[in-house]
Amino acid sequence: MANGQWYPPEWPELIRALADGTLTPVRPRRAATVMLLKDTGGGPAVHMLRRRASMAFAGGAYAYPGGGVDPRDDERHVRWAGPTRAWWAGRLGVDETTAQAIVCAAVRETYEEAGVLLAGPTPGTVVGDTTGDDWEADRAALIARDLSFAEFLDRRGLVLRSDLLGAWTRWITPEFEPRRYDTWFFVAALPEGQRTRDVSSEADRTVWIRPADAAAAYDKGELLMMPPTIATLRQLTPYETAAQALAAAPDRDLAPVLAQARLEGGEIVLSWPGHDEFTKHIPTATGGGPA
Repeated sequence: MANGQWYPPEWPELIRALADGTLTPVRPRRAATVMLLKDTGGGPAVHMLRRRASMAFAGGAYAYPGGGVDPRDDERHVRWAGPTRAWWAGRLGVDETTAQAIVCAAVRETYEEAGVLLAGPTPGTVVGDTTGDDWEADRAALIARDLSFAEFLDRRGLVLRSDLLGAWTRWITPEFEPRRYDTWFFVAALPEGQRTRDVSSEADRTVWIRPADAAAAYDKGELLMMPPTIATLRQLTPYETAAQALAAAPDRDLAPVLAQARLEGGEIVLSWPGHDEFTKHIPTATGGGPA
């Protein structure tokens, strides 16, 4: 491959089915993902996971900790620090209960997949070591959905630190994909005293890597990534510290990016508005692959 763009072989057939009206798009599921940063001597590094090849969605691709929203976190009261739910609703373009659930998903998934918890006993603190057996039991219960994140915070007497998150961008899975997500991407800095752990059941490898190095490996075809992942890595490269990236987040445009497929000159052109590097040309004849 010319680069590491994740491109499933079934996409051309799905795109043709969408174009001829035989495929009805499924409703995307709300989701959140977090670009966790830590400062190094050569600038900030981002925490990435390689999804297991057996995963139904984007197997083998590098991504950030993230996953779907738990509807149980829509309504239940959560002890909250930082910008209000109303502020987050305006920032994310949703109602207040949805905003709470999305922010909860971002914090929960970072804990489930990286062992890092953006919460503390008071509005100005974060927990320290989360590697004990009791913490691991709660993390396992969260993954199994035996425990909602709101219940977990309440049980632990913890305050969710929404001020440690910055909303960065929003991408929606293309309409022809059978598994669709409406995903808000956040940026956060690794809290002092905490460390990431290789605990995700969905990943077979985790790395801390500078965004520029990850992007270079993608360009060489060495790292497989979905368009939102490599796009956000490129967006992170100008920042010299994690704090700089966080400070830039409030000014980021959160208009959703959704792939478009159109018929042009005997081929289907698949594109992501504002991201020309991902454009693919697919012959309309059955069996053709992307160019």
